[in-house]
This record gives sequence, C-alpha cells and structure tokens, in this order.
Amino acid sequence: MPALVTLSGRLVRLEPLSPAAIDDLVAAASEDRSTYAFTRVPNGRDEMVSYVEAALAEQAGGRTMPFAIRWLHTDRLIGATRLMNLEYWQGPMPWPPGTLSAVGEIPSVADIGYTWLGASAQGTGANRESKFLLLSHAFETWNVHRITLKADVRNVKSRAAIEALGAHFDGVRRAESRGADDTVRDTAFYSILSSEWPAVRERLARRLGLVEAA
Repeated sequence: MPALVTLSGRLVRLEPLSPAAIDDLVAAASEDRSTYAFTRVPNGRDEMVSYVEAALAEQAGGRTMPFAIRWLHTDRLIGATRLMNLEYWQGPMPWPPGTLSAVGEIPSVADIGYTWLGASAQGTGANRESKFLLLSHAFETWNVHRITLKADVRNVKSRAAIEALGAHFDGVRRAESRGADDTVRDTAFYSILSSEWPAVRERLARRLGLVEAA
C-alpha cells in the first residue's frame, strides 16, 4: 500500500485518519447539519466510529488514503477527505477480467472524495487548499494518469467548486448510487489528466495566493 503521508499547507494540514480523530470529527460534523443535504456525513459518535473503521479497513487493502483536515489557525479538526478508488496498473494484467489487480506502492489513478467540512469551515478556503494538497501529491509524488471527482448532480455548490478547479466535465451517470437523502442519485463526473495538471496547478496556486498574478 502507498506510504502514509501528512500534507501541509498554509491554511490546513491533512493528517492520516486515525481513531484518535473521532471525537474531534464528531464535534465538527455536529455544527450545522443542514449544510449536508447532498453529502453523507457521519451523525454522532457511533456513526463516526463505523466511518473511521471502514476507511481504515480500505486503507489496509491499499484502496484508499483517508485524511482528517486540521485548520491550522485554530489547531482543530474541521472535516475529512480522501484519495480513494486507487488502481494499480503496473505489472501483469489481472486475470480473469474484472478482478482487482495486486496492490502496489504507487497508484496509477485515483478519485478524490468523501470530502466534508464542519459548517464553520465552509467557505474559508480550507476545501480549496485541501484539494490542492491532494492533487499535488497524486500528480507529483505518485505521477497518476487521472484524478476523478464527482458530485450529486443536484449539488450545485460542490459542482461549482469542482469546476473552479479547472476539472473537465465528463458527463452524468444516471442512477449511479444511493444519495445522501436516500433517493436514487444521478452523479456528475469530472476528471483531471496528468497533462492538464500544470495548468490546473497554476490556476489553483493563483487562487490560493501562492503566486502573484501576471
């Protein structure tokens, strides 16, 4: 499985998810749950325990890398995110078709998902910098070929945030999954390719104030 890492920015630090984060994440998720209309966020300690345990089980299988998001200004945890659906294209092709290939040290493609923030951290730049840190690690350390991002097609706010990154809209998969509101969800898919990352990186860096505008 890929080596665990801590990713640090100016606003947030992404720390490997662990059981020690549970109580702080419960507090963050309890602030104003009306902001989670289209996002499934653990509600209460029991759900958070199950959420963390499931994420760590997938991590042990080399299929996800989950993080807790720490807001550096207050030194408190404000949410979570992960690199997930990790695929490994190195080595021989898996057989029979459709089976999972062996897990390696370096993923070839990944998704960014399961991202949520406490209400007080939304709109602060924490999400944008978190995405920048994840994308930088995936493209510059792992050298992935593609990052996929997706959102409930009705989630205008999340879709706008993804589009603001410069991600390419790939289309809508109808009846893709069960939605957070227990309806059948249509999902909007977006992607960023390795060849597109330099332009996306520059755009994000300018928005984060890491470089001066020309």
